[in-house]
Amino acid sequence: MSERPRLVCSSANPDKVAEIEAILRDVVDLVPRPPDVPDVEEDADTLEGNARLKAAAIAAAAGEAAVADDTGLEVAALDGRPGVRTARYAGEGATYADNRAKLLEALDGVADRRARFRTVAMIVWPDGRELAVEGSCEGTIAPVERGDRGFGYDSVFVPDDGDGRTFAEMSEDDKHAMSHRGRALRALLAVLAAP
Repeated sequence: MSERPRLVCSSANPDKVAEIEAILRDVVDLVPRPPDVPDVEEDADTLEGNARLKAAAIAAAAGEAAVADDTGLEVAALDGRPGVRTARYAGEGATYADNRAKLLEALDGVADRRARFRTVAMIVWPDGRELAVEGSCEGTIAPVERGDRGFGYDSVFVPDDGDGRTFAEMSEDDKHAMSHRGRALRALLAVLAAP
């Protein structure tokens, strides 16, 4: 990669923006989304569709390539739910704590706690070109919350590739090394860097 790519970050979620910046900071010039762009309604029925909606809206507004992602937590015992509704699992306007509480309640007494985080990361250019990749992380849902780092479902997700800690018990670097978002964004960078 001769020069660093410049990408506008499509996310309006400050927690997600911080994570994207931490993963991409050494190889991409990440520009904040224009402050006057309203929130993009994520009403697609797939993760890829929602990532496309966000990246395309910001690319059009900024006139530059935009990066977006959408993530779903897919729980085996819940037939893949919350999936595309992960951020709104406990309803519109739900907090992270509301979503975790609903998930733990739904899995109360359930033996099969297998789950997978899946992230689709996408770049859309103003001319309509797009690049999409996926990253996933297999794991289980802990019976109780553990740890105070991260956000979302981090305090209940125990990755299979780890040592038994939840994402919320890990350092930022440990989490990014195995997380769904880290894998998706690194895959995106690998494609960008390819000749």
